[in-house]
Amino acid sequence: MNVRSQVSMLFHLDKCIGCHTCSVACKNIWTDRKGSEYMWWNNVETKPGTGYPGKWEDQEIYKGGWQKKGDGIELKGAGKKRGLVNIFHNPNMPNIDDYYEPFTYKYLDLIESPEGHDQPTARPVSLITGKPIDIKMGPNWDDDLSGSPDYARNDPNLKELSPAEQEAMFQLERMAFYYLPRICNHCLNPACVAACPSGAIYKRGEDGVVLINQDVCRAWRMCVTACPYKKTYYNWHTGKSEKCILCYPRIEAGLAPACMHSCVGRIRYLGVMLYDADRIHEVASCDESALVKQQIDMIMDPFDSEVIASAKANGVTDSTIKAAQYSPTYKFVKEWNLALPLHPEYRTLPMLFYVPPLLPVMASMREINQDDQKEKLSSVSKKWDDNWLYDTSTEELWGSIEQARFPLKYLASLFSAGDEEKVKDRLKKMMAVRIYRRWKTVGDVTEEKAKHALRDVGLSTKMADDIYYLTALAKFEDRFVIPPAHREEAVELLEFTGDHKGEVGFGPSKSVQRGS
Repeated sequence: MNVRSQVSMLFHLDKCIGCHTCSVACKNIWTDRKGSEYMWWNNVETKPGTGYPGKWEDQEIYKGGWQKKGDGIELKGAGKKRGLVNIFHNPNMPNIDDYYEPFTYKYLDLIESPEGHDQPTARPVSLITGKPIDIKMGPNWDDDLSGSPDYARNDPNLKELSPAEQEAMFQLERMAFYYLPRICNHCLNPACVAACPSGAIYKRGEDGVVLINQDVCRAWRMCVTACPYKKTYYNWHTGKSEKCILCYPRIEAGLAPACMHSCVGRIRYLGVMLYDADRIHEVASCDESALVKQQIDMIMDPFDSEVIASAKANGVTDSTIKAAQYSPTYKFVKEWNLALPLHPEYRTLPMLFYVPPLLPVMASMREINQDDQKEKLSSVSKKWDDNWLYDTSTEELWGSIEQARFPLKYLASLFSAGDEEKVKDRLKKMMAVRIYRRWKTVGDVTEEKAKHALRDVGLSTKMADDIYYLTALAKFEDRFVIPPAHREEAVELLEFTGDHKGEVGFGPSKSVQRGS
């Protein structure tokens, strides 16, 4: 057992309102420089939709992440052999049209134009060429377009659905969408680190944050290809790659990352999790059907004495272990089993997790038109069980989970490598807590049914109360649980290496990496 610590973030998708405040906060702090105009280290996508950059999830185009080969794994579109062949020409990389050409407006034309008969306008001009352009794409260009044939219907996750199921999703009365915030996943098995020919990308030993050493980066851009989430960007002005740094200077100062600090919906949770580093290769190369379970299994119990001993042997401090014991991400991911990783089939073992959206499902099957629902379900080959209509057990309630506005198959494509049962299990737990709270606050559900719903999904009343508190009532200190930075250790390392240049750019040099 080789226990390490990892700072991990969780997003509660039922609470995201799509305001993009997180994106703007990140942009104002980190990517307001020349060459980084098109970079959105944090972006919020509408699902269904193609995302940013366009169709980033389609690895048939971009060849990102890992693929299973024999008993191990290999990079899909990068690596030593492929990297050497494509080092001067890489066809598996997004181009400027997949993002958007950065632009501004000629605002001075509004006040400096000579007097005339027409109202002056501020034409958009490219920040790269300085010439006028027609704007055709942006970071949230498809915002809220859940029914658009150009965006929603081109979502790569829809490939798993039959044509009939897709049509059912886009019927006006069933149409819905939700928001998907994305930042770098700071993976345990990052493809970008493995793909970098110059060794500029590394994972910090003390907290698992993945960084790019700007002094070492040689702009091969293999990291852009290798990252399946397309969260590494190329700065066309400096000739270096850049990415989300999880606001590590803020974290070290005891402050929350900018995206989390500004989040209006309070959907973000940040905490420490302990994991067994010895299992990374085993988990990353396991069968696809077992990826989610294996990844969650490698997250260790921070109260276990053996885990604590192994963590301390690796230099994990007492304050970090204590933070892991109170970590909100650990509770959602491991203790309550309410969260899932984004596209685990990429085998990077992402350490950002999502509570899937419950969406506006019915509280009871009795509340919907039975004949109309039967007809709709038969059109998409859904099994209908008449017992759901009259049964007084919780099966009546779980029936609405099956017929949520988003098919389980679609959500499973995003969060569980196609395993619908894992998504269904999380949604049932969320529904059970909702039923329990309706009994306690509204009284339109009987106590027997509320507690029966909790028992069905393996939750106690205390767990339900804790989930409700952390979801709806948590204070900032409950959502942000990070240990203080140990500056004395960093100073010792700097004195030992004699390297003070590492603080330049977006991360310390590899020689000052703790745990290296």
